[in-house]
Amino acid sequence: MISSVDFLSLQKLLLERSGMALTSDKLYLVASRLAPVAQKLGLKSVIELMAALRERPREEMINAVIEAMVTHESLFFRDERPFEHLTHVVIPDILSHRLGMRPIRIWSAACSSGQEAYSIAMLIHERFPGMQFEILGTDISAPIVAKARAGVYSAFEVKRGLTPERLGRFFRIVDAQTYAISDTLRRMVRFETHNLLQSALRFGFFDVVFCRNVLIYFDAPTKMRVLELIARQMDPDGWLFLGSADTVVGVTDKFVGAGQERGVYRPAFSTSKVA
Repeated sequence: MISSVDFLSLQKLLLERSGMALTSDKLYLVASRLAPVAQKLGLKSVIELMAALRERPREEMINAVIEAMVTHESLFFRDERPFEHLTHVVIPDILSHRLGMRPIRIWSAACSSGQEAYSIAMLIHERFPGMQFEILGTDISAPIVAKARAGVYSAFEVKRGLTPERLGRFFRIVDAQTYAISDTLRRMVRFETHNLLQSALRFGFFDVVFCRNVLIYFDAPTKMRVLELIARQMDPDGWLFLGSADTVVGVTDKFVGAGQERGVYRPAFSTSKVA
């Protein structure tokens, strides 16, 4: 059992480096998630790992701890409704006032192992053939981003959200338990490592941002910081998709609700009235 001092130290580290608010009711996660980290680093226990973090922290150690504690749950077409709204309302709205040939840019923030970004690419390939799109997926974890870039998933992973028709169209069989995303989809998506607590100016501006099921891990000040950083990257007539348990109400005035659609927001300075 780690001491209260070590737990507070871990809380501080996770909040500062990843934005994750580790509450006391999640104490049980610490031992189970950090025991393999301690073993990999040649330490005898989680207690010894905590001591090393206090006394002689190394970047490799800090990154390993953050990687172990941050949740990377994802599946294809998660919750379905946001993807329907994207293709039936959002993209048609953007196209209705888009001047010139600038591609529509979509950011899948905290994309985990890439399922959300590839789901968006599948929909675009199906419903908007020939249109110019740029899709960026980002995540704080370098190993997870590497997995997303590789686009290789287990049989269990592809069965979570994919129809047999899409599996056959967009994947090739590597072996009985492994599937690889098609080269066509791989070329549609770019993945980069990025911490949502930091500026994303290097990525340019976006028409659509998906930042779903991640704010629930942040405290209120961190949620505000993340949302305001995202607002800086958005087109004035852009769209923001948050998770069903997330909200901007009482957090920031940079976004407003998009009509009755739950989890969908517009920049507060948006001029488009479509919802």
